Amino acid sequence: MPEPFPYPEYPAHRPGVPYSPPPDFSASDVIYTWPPHQEFGEETTSPQPRLGHHGDLRLLRRAYRTQRRVATFTALGYFTLFLVLSAFAPSLMTGTVSGGLSTGLLLGLLQVPVTCLSIGLYEHTARRRVDPIADRIRRHAELDVKRGGAR
Repeated sequence: MPEPFPYPEYPAHRPGVPYSPPPDFSASDVIYTWPPHQEFGEETTSPQPRLGHHGDLRLLRRAYRTQRRVATFTALGYFTLFLVLSAFAPSLMTGTVSGGLSTGLLLGLLQVPVTCLSIGLYEHTARRRVDPIADRIRRHAELDVKRGGAR
């Protein structure tokens, strides 16, 4: 009669036989080490807050979002105003300013300086609001790395 389990070297799979590791088993045979079990809702305590839990990251995202919106709405707002005037105020757009230059053409030519102003606003808000926050986060990250390396 054939044996019920085809692999006799693994006695743990036989019913009623307790498992015992092979005699040549050692702790160095373990390939993967897993972190200790942590219960749901239980937090690890460390003396310093980790970088990922920093409120400065939210502040940086908010400042960067504001920066993008100011620059985008400056350029797109002017362009939208130009389109609305072209569609709904043709008499204003065809009127002449001086020397045969129409208002529509003048407003169209002003699109380039307004775009440059938008780029300038973007750089100004970056230097004034976003870059200091990013530098502070970078310094904190470097300190966290140094603290982690000292352990």
